[in-house]
Amino acid sequence: MADVEEAKFNTLADRIAALNGQKNFTAPSPSAKRPPPPPPPGANRSPNPNPNPNGNGNGNGITRSQTTQSPNLPPRPQKQSLPPSLPRRANTTEAAAAAAEILALSRRDAPPPLPNRTSTQPSPALPTRRPSAQPLNSRRGSNSSEISHVSTISNLSLNPISSRTSTTSTETQPARRVLAPTLDQAKLPPLPPSRKEREAQAAKAAAERETTEVIKAPLLSTRSAPVVPQAGSRPGLAPRLPSRPTNSQVDENPSIAPRRLPPPPAAFVRPTTFESSRKPSAPGPRPSSDAPPPVPLSSRPTFSQIESVAVRTSTDCLLCRDFSAPDSVAAQYPAHSLPRHDPIGYLANVLCGPFSSATDKARAIFTWCHHNIAYNVEEFFGKCIKGRSVDETIFYGKAVCQGYAEVYQAIAQRAGLQCIVVVGHGKGYGYKPLAKGERPPPKDATGHAWNAVCIDNGEWKLLDACWGAGSVGEGKYTKHFTPYMFTLSNDLFGLSHYPSDDRYFFRNDGRVPSWEEYYIGPLNGEPAQVFGNLSEEGISKFNFSPMEKHIPVYSGEVVRFQFSKICEHWDPMRHGKGKSYLLLMKIQGLDGRKEDLVPLETDGFWWWVDIPARDLGAPGQTIFLYALTALNQKDARGVTKEEYYRTKTSGCYSMNWAVFLKWELV
Repeated sequence: MADVEEAKFNTLADRIAALNGQKNFTAPSPSAKRPPPPPPPGANRSPNPNPNPNGNGNGNGITRSQTTQSPNLPPRPQKQSLPPSLPRRANTTEAAAAAAEILALSRRDAPPPLPNRTSTQPSPALPTRRPSAQPLNSRRGSNSSEISHVSTISNLSLNPISSRTSTTSTETQPARRVLAPTLDQAKLPPLPPSRKEREAQAAKAAAERETTEVIKAPLLSTRSAPVVPQAGSRPGLAPRLPSRPTNSQVDENPSIAPRRLPPPPAAFVRPTTFESSRKPSAPGPRPSSDAPPPVPLSSRPTFSQIESVAVRTSTDCLLCRDFSAPDSVAAQYPAHSLPRHDPIGYLANVLCGPFSSATDKARAIFTWCHHNIAYNVEEFFGKCIKGRSVDETIFYGKAVCQGYAEVYQAIAQRAGLQCIVVVGHGKGYGYKPLAKGERPPPKDATGHAWNAVCIDNGEWKLLDACWGAGSVGEGKYTKHFTPYMFTLSNDLFGLSHYPSDDRYFFRNDGRVPSWEEYYIGPLNGEPAQVFGNLSEEGISKFNFSPMEKHIPVYSGEVVRFQFSKICEHWDPMRHGKGKSYLLLMKIQGLDGRKEDLVPLETDGFWWWVDIPARDLGAPGQTIFLYALTALNQKDARGVTKEEYYRTKTSGCYSMNWAVFLKWELV
């Protein structure tokens, strides 16, 4: 193709005029939109509607790829923020041509316009919903639309479909619109009556009932009508209620013989016992009149009330209560037969399950500790006590006081009893009574442990399972059952146990004794030495005289030896081993030259005898309290004082004794 020399122009206006004069070029009108720029070389993908068979370019030097135009796109909307274009000046042709050239050059690099968003085609219409044939079972309680209610219900719950159909597809099971039934076709349950309606019905029923009762009630006569109190008169007091209902019917006027007290000697001062450490208060001032005030007869109890209280006391008293059932159950479950996985739960079930009384449950655990746990004297005297768990202590079979208390607490709490471990001081092994006039040591409420358990009637009971199982002496342990460590009252229990916490005395009077009062005790010196178990014979080891170990010989007084039963209603035939033994005092005679056995008098509750101090013996000698156990090779239970003297005066007899108490003469 021959090169064509391009004409040279001096101004832009001459160039524009030359271009307008060409045949194949027509200047666009100012209002017409310029087509988009041609695509780059090598990217000619659009078909050419007017192909050139020669394969060369046009006469003006423009190739086919340059003349190919892309399809027209809708114009891009102009930004509203651009300022409006200025009107073209009509008196300047050259300026107009220059502006057109600048506009053409600026649009060459601009991107193609975007399609107009306002000219969007409408979306296809959705298919209409078919009405549902499933009726609603209940009417909604609000005024919401029925259609919205149906749309929130699963298609699966309204119309069960086959397992082959997808439950999530809305095309296979379209939702159906359900119309509400008419008002007369709906069957709604009646509404419950409101509160006002219920109150009105109750008032109406009460009025009808009162009217009916008044009509049917018989008329009262004048004699049976109650007396109307006069104005200003004082109303009478309500009748007194008994503390507890009587369970037995007793004769109103039985013949009850009063209990006789032992007669005091002529020149003898009765020693005081320490059943209660409270001192009597000073008497108040007497009234001006010498006559005593009248006895209120209305508050005097009847004989039936007194007898019922006596019967109740005999069943509630721990000293004479029959514990044969819990003691027999406790002996049936040795430690080697217990399961290894849960011995505490097993013992709580087998020991306490057969009994409904909390007292019997507590007693069964107390007796089981005696049969299955021994005191660990090896670790105690070797001062190498090891800490063990409750399960280990049960299967090991040995423990010190802390181990006894922890085992008892674990079983009791598992059985549903309230039980705690009390730590404090105990007058056990190593305790030495103070001599007369000796001062007590500083307070040290440690070294021992025991328990407090809640028994019948919500009463907190102090007990010592360690001392109840046996005793320690001379480096060895002696196993013997001591039941009074369970039956002893809290006041007497506190004579040998002092807790570190003042809340755990549990005394009947609520008083907290001092350390000096506890350590010295109620005696002014050492107590008399006790042998055997007096409680088995019904004799109290806490209520006898003289309680001091040493008895002066040259005091010139008559010494009374006096003993009592453990409780007023203790029966030797029902609670003991049979009839009571005859008690004898073994003395040394005047100046210790003649031994003798003096029997004691008794009235069924007290035993006593009065002996001059000079007849007891000489200083340095000892005297004893004996119990006649055998007479002429026969059991001596029930032998009276007269039978003893007849046998003794016969000249041919044999006797056996048991030692209960021992004193020393000074």
